[in-house]
Formats: sequence, C-alpha cells, structure tokens
Amino acid sequence: MIIAEVAIFPTSEGTSVSRYVKRALQVLEDSGLDHESSAMATCIQAESLPEIFDVVEKMHRAIADMDAERIHIDLRVDHRRDKNASMQSKLNAIGKERA
Repeated sequence: MIIAEVAIFPTSEGTSVSRYVKRALQVLEDSGLDHESSAMATCIQAESLPEIFDVVEKMHRAIADMDAERIHIDLRVDHRRDKNASMQSKLNAIGKERA
C-alpha cells in the first residue's frame, strides 16, 4: 500500500479558496480511493504510485478548469516496501483510530 499526503489549492484566487478545494476533494471522492481529509491536507492510500499520481493530476485539472491561474501542490509519498502499511496501521502504531 502506498500512502500519500496532498494539499492542493490555487494561490491566485484570493484568500478564500474553499470552493476550489471542495472541487478537488470531490474528484478524489469520485475516484474511490481511500482517503481522509484534515484541516490542512488529505491522506490518500492506493495500491500503486500511478493511482496516486493519476488522482492528483485529476484534482489539478479540476482546479485548472475553474480558471485558477496558479495552483500549488504539496505531495508527500510513503511507500513502505518491507511490510503492508496503511493509514490505519500507522495510526495504530501511535494508539489512534481514524476519524
């Protein structure tokens, strides 16, 4: 399992960008990938790196299609190959549950 954290938003559209973030999150929701959003970023898990890149590209396209002039993407990827890690297993390691 590959776990990624993404924050995606336009930097050209003023101080309130929630409508852009909502649209990007709808694309992620429609993808069917397991994910969990927080106040600053969203974690995604998938079987492959191309799945992660594909959904991030679609999220980017959704914001671009809303005529955003500049889009910022922070993407961090954790691909643990020595064992099958998931978002929940990482939380279990620190005694937490998913929301």
